[in-house]
Amino acid sequence: MTHRIIIVGGGAGGLELATRLGNTLGKRGKARVILIDANLTHIWKPLLHEVAAGSLNSSADELNYVAQAKWNHFEFQMGRMNGLDREHKRVHLAASLDEQGNELVPARSLDYDTLVIAVGSITNDFGTQGAAEHCICLDTRKQAERFHRQLLGHYMRAHASQGQHNTIGVAIVGAGATGVELAAELHHAARELAAYGLDGIKPEDVHITLIEAGPRVLPALPERISQPVHQTLRNLGVTVLTDAAVSEVTADGLHTRNGDFVPASLKVWAAGIQAPQFLHEIGGLESNRINQLVVRPTLQTTRDENIFAFGDCAACPQPDSDRNVPPRAQAAHQQASLLARSIALRLEGRSLPSYRYRDYGSLISLSSFSAVGNLMGNLTGSIMLEGWLARMFYISLYRMHQIALYGVIRTTLMMIGDKLSTTAPRLKLH
Repeated sequence: MTHRIIIVGGGAGGLELATRLGNTLGKRGKARVILIDANLTHIWKPLLHEVAAGSLNSSADELNYVAQAKWNHFEFQMGRMNGLDREHKRVHLAASLDEQGNELVPARSLDYDTLVIAVGSITNDFGTQGAAEHCICLDTRKQAERFHRQLLGHYMRAHASQGQHNTIGVAIVGAGATGVELAAELHHAARELAAYGLDGIKPEDVHITLIEAGPRVLPALPERISQPVHQTLRNLGVTVLTDAAVSEVTADGLHTRNGDFVPASLKVWAAGIQAPQFLHEIGGLESNRINQLVVRPTLQTTRDENIFAFGDCAACPQPDSDRNVPPRAQAAHQQASLLARSIALRLEGRSLPSYRYRDYGSLISLSSFSAVGNLMGNLTGSIMLEGWLARMFYISLYRMHQIALYGVIRTTLMMIGDKLSTTAPRLKLH
């Protein structure tokens, strides 16, 4: 009987793994590879801040799972995992519903021989009062598009009220990569919207406040990166509040623990991550306090060698360190590459290699204004980048993801098509 490999989660890591395994094991008939995701299309999560600002048209840049599966010799099934039967090696999927609540795909169970869980992470609001009710997170395309619609709604109302002085307040909680990049992208969007004639709100009347509980922006990255980023944000007119933990969110704004109030009609929570709640001790697997599945260096879960987990939803130890692998896109990409080899070795009954995280540096995009980061290598050490060159390296990260999914030739053709496209506006206006 053909070995059944189920991959749950079609994010960057899960989709890359399904594509690699499909083109190796699936194409040769050595395994049946099935990818499961709750959505029909994929968009690279690090780009969701651009979707929210309107700089990226998600409909034009999305990937269809059904087509990708056909092209790369794996199967796709729509569904959301909600249970696990380890004894019978079975994954349970909840029914998929449409916007009216009608059943699209029934609840069902699928059998596996090897299970890979790659469902990513969601925002952790730490139970802050009012955050869930009044803030938008940027975990999914739907959330990013919801923010964009609300932003455009403010501009359309202001455009209809000629002669009035209109302002808009945007508060972003969390000065990590998502929060910083969103702040810069929104400043760019304000300029573009005014240039297209939606000048009921002037760019200088868009008040963007970035709120960070820690002492500096980009707390997870070296200070030599955070300092120029902070200065660029201030030059753009973004108000940056550090050492300012949010205690409550209301419809009108945010309260900080030090007594400040930040008025805002649009609020984004981009601080902290956690794995989805359904993973907490699912099927008796070991999980940590933020619901991540605890894995060995081979990326196998600690209590079941037939189940792997990787990416943001996995707590993977780093050798010679008391810390886990950081939840970053480059880690998920590295782990997907390792698992493509590991699962092939597993089918041959051979021992599996251990994963060792390699930090190749960090790049932060500040929209069209700049980019800042560092590249790390065995020969070059750490190289600080800023400006146009850093921006080009940042764009190349997305192209590398596309190459992993489409190959070099198709990605090159897509890049040429992007350059030749002249009819689309520079900002999504609907």
